[in-house]
Amino acid sequence: MASNRDILAVSIGEPAGIGPEIILKAWLSREKEGLNPFVVFSDPELLKARARLFGLTVPVRVCKPEEVFDAFPMTLPVIPLENKLSDNPGELEVCNAPGVIESIEKATDAVLTGQAKAVVTLPIQKANLYEFGFKHPGHTEFLGALSEQHTGQKVQPVMMLAGPELRTIPVTGHIAINRVAPSLTPDLLESITRITIHDLQTRFGIAKPKIAIAGLNPHAGEGGAMGKEDATIIAPVIEKLKKEGFAVTGPHPADTLFNKNARKKYDVALAMYHDQALIPVKTIAFDETVNVTLGLPFMRTSPDHGTALDIATKGIANPSSLLAALKLANEVKI
Repeated sequence: MASNRDILAVSIGEPAGIGPEIILKAWLSREKEGLNPFVVFSDPELLKARARLFGLTVPVRVCKPEEVFDAFPMTLPVIPLENKLSDNPGELEVCNAPGVIESIEKATDAVLTGQAKAVVTLPIQKANLYEFGFKHPGHTEFLGALSEQHTGQKVQPVMMLAGPELRTIPVTGHIAINRVAPSLTPDLLESITRITIHDLQTRFGIAKPKIAIAGLNPHAGEGGAMGKEDATIIAPVIEKLKKEGFAVTGPHPADTLFNKNARKKYDVALAMYHDQALIPVKTIAFDETVNVTLGLPFMRTSPDHGTALDIATKGIANPSSLLAALKLANEVKI
């Protein structure tokens, strides 16, 4: 019998972007795609207005959590926010920031209190939130803070990009390239590798995950000729984990780690910085790649694209990444 633990809690993301549009399109394809029920935390008037703009027949229904299952087959369930959201696609407005933040908070709370199975977040425009006073680098860090507030336990959220053919993790995350080397420490790399192994085992059902770790420098340092970090920081962590019986290899030259044959040898590749991880996975499968947060007491997925303000008025947004995020959130173990 269906229960709240089968519901997916969806945050609205940036109202001026394509988030509202792809939510509507995902609901319209619910039967074809075999989607489990999901509920959107949003201003319902925003979704109604966007449906009218693009001529999409989507009946929006304001619901309580216990009404979502009955509502979903025939209507798009929405749990309303206290903050209103203005409907100006393509035009950023700081006045929307409180509602964007509230939506993330309420969707996360729904999971942490057992009202939903997982959180699926729509893309946010971080600069707009920063102008309002948002203190977190991005979604991932904010979700970590919300987890700690609820549980009282320290967490280390880890961003994983998961596509049909490749999973990657940026070890140093959302930081400037000139901060990567100073930020890369043995403790950081070891901690992220252990979290990755744990979550692949417990949530993705991979008994002994194979982890490939990329080098930081060209040719993984070329024996020290192109940098010392590969030998002094990365390699010792790999050797330590291998001695404990984990299937960890590297440091591998990043320029050969993502080709078709190399990808067959591992379950996830740990890259040392943001673009080293995101460029290959987005190049291989931009529309099907999902952003997954590991290391949290709940599952969070998200489309792996931005707010796409430039096409937000055109009605041409592709919901494929959101569909993949909804499906993956439903498939993982909790």
